[in-house]
Amino acid sequence: MTQEFKRFCSLLIGSALALSCSLSLAQVVKLSTNKGDIRIELDAEKAPKSVANFVQYVKAGHYNGTIFHRVIDGFMIQGGGFTQKLEQKPVRAPIPLESTNGLKNVRGSIAMARTMVPDSATSQFFINVQDNPGLDAENARDGRGYAVFGQVIEGMDVVDKIRAIPTQAMGMHQNLPTEPVIINKAIVEPKK
Repeated sequence: MTQEFKRFCSLLIGSALALSCSLSLAQVVKLSTNKGDIRIELDAEKAPKSVANFVQYVKAGHYNGTIFHRVIDGFMIQGGGFTQKLEQKPVRAPIPLESTNGLKNVRGSIAMARTMVPDSATSQFFINVQDNPGLDAENARDGRGYAVFGQVIEGMDVVDKIRAIPTQAMGMHQNLPTEPVIINKAIVEPKK
């Protein structure tokens, strides 16, 4: 959201108008996959660093041609880091963890994947296929959890198709789909 628009919103009389103004400018990213499209609304207000990071990768074309390399039915689908040849794509510096922003790991939410190190998220993300409260900071074993930064608003049927694909172990990948699930293109949709 631009500073000018924030100022405009703040001048509006009534919180309902300001909320409506803010919601109308939410960014949406479309992931066009070989299984169908997934549209995700990003929450830059609650997860500004995660959203800025994700959008930067989208705009750079980083996700184009990557795969969902980790699919666990009843848990989540993860992508954003590997090509179809299972080569890891180069990434920028990690971002700080934003897991205490109030957003929850519920069905359809998108969150940053990370290692055991809390501030290690780069390009990889996952979409929860069911409510996963154990990934929220207040319930997580490490006390840190995983940062949610958006919600699927269209294409959960595609997410469900992906989660149902059988998986196999191959090299370091334990839950690799037996058929490639490719993100052909990721774009930030124009604001309406």
